[in-house]
Amino acid sequence: DRTYDQMIQAARSGKQNIVEGAVDGASSYEISLKLTNIARGSLRELLEDYKDYLRVRNLKMWESNSKEVTVMRKLGVDNDSPNYFLGLAQSRSDEVIANMVIVLLCQADTLIKRYLDYIEAKFKKEGGIKERMTAARLGRRQTQNETIEAQAHEIEQLKERIKQLEEELMRYKSQG
Repeated sequence: DRTYDQMIQAARSGKQNIVEGAVDGASSYEISLKLTNIARGSLRELLEDYKDYLRVRNLKMWESNSKEVTVMRKLGVDNDSPNYFLGLAQSRSDEVIANMVIVLLCQADTLIKRYLDYIEAKFKKEGGIKERMTAARLGRRQTQNETIEAQAHEIEQLKERIKQLEEELMRYKSQG
């Protein structure tokens, strides 16, 4: 059905935008922030779909402080293999699988939020690619201006020395 397709697309979009945001983040914190926020939105959409799945079917949603959530959170921290969770799902009911995914999506949301905070702090501290490029251009111009100023000063000194030498030459010519 349409909801299933939307859930697949939300999961795929979340993953792809995280990947793209991480890659593009090497050159632009701004793009990384945008794509990672899009990923977060997609995964939150998927989270709501799982909650709706339980609600529509009158299945029980685990309480946030329940034993099941505590155990699932630990599993989410200790295991990063999709195959591990697929193995768990093989022997679980639809209700348990949906709750497991809800816990994992909540953990993913927390991690993405921390990552966004990290990227935002770096952006504020270092600026984006535009700011870094502008700073580099301004630094280059400053160096060029300092070089020009030093050369202008040297030219003035040389002019003064030429004037002194011309005066000295005139004295020698007038003496003899």
